[in-house]
Amino acid sequence: MSLDDPVLSVAPQTEPTVAASGMPPRFNCFVTGTDTEIGKTLISSAMLHALVARGVRACGMKPVAAGTELGDDGKWHNDDCDRLAAAGNVHLLPSITTPFLLKEPAAPHIAAALEGVTISPVPILAAYVEINAASDAVVVEGVGGFRVPLNDEYDTADLAEQLALPVVLVVGLRLGCISHALLTVEAILSRGLKLVGWVANETQADMAFADENVLALEQRIPAPFLGRVPRLDQPNAEAAADYIDFTQLPNWPLQNAI
Repeated sequence: MSLDDPVLSVAPQTEPTVAASGMPPRFNCFVTGTDTEIGKTLISSAMLHALVARGVRACGMKPVAAGTELGDDGKWHNDDCDRLAAAGNVHLLPSITTPFLLKEPAAPHIAAALEGVTISPVPILAAYVEINAASDAVVVEGVGGFRVPLNDEYDTADLAEQLALPVVLVVGLRLGCISHALLTVEAILSRGLKLVGWVANETQADMAFADENVLALEQRIPAPFLGRVPRLDQPNAEAAADYIDFTQLPNWPLQNAI
């Protein structure tokens, strides 16, 4: 699959506008991170929880997930996908919210090769259009960091560019996070994408100079700082949402009635 191959057109949604019908603009975003295992799912789930609390029909999407376990229901489950589904209130088939669910917990292009699967953008973009039609808000969570290969010619940055959604960055607070975060910001902006906010997530309870790292990032990331989530004893969407100010995001809904 080449990036020159035709794909479904997805209209960018970065500026707050009012629809001709007088309805408020919808909220959609793409959540990426500085690395894998840094809290993208926790923050995405918190965002969905906050949307649902405002009476919004919200659905999470993780287009590619690697690493599954066979559940008691006889179906393959990915923990990230299950947490997104639990946080939202629009429930669609897993094959729609995660078009590529891979068994091996490895880089997606490797896990896909083991199953004889080629990850391509067309099924992902088609699924996104279907989710978008069934909901008022969509939170799309990437896989791993911002530039994770999906096949030999296509990576998650390419996917984010095709979706053309505003981006929220999750920074895992650990040694090296400043460089990782700033390089990710450069990569996001170089694609012409709009970085609309970032969240600091404490991946460890005792990081040295955590405050100083957050301050350095605040001074250097050209986007609103949405909040800092501490290391939670029981990490869940509701608990994490208490530490994040999502109202700084463009098109964030005030209150709705389902």
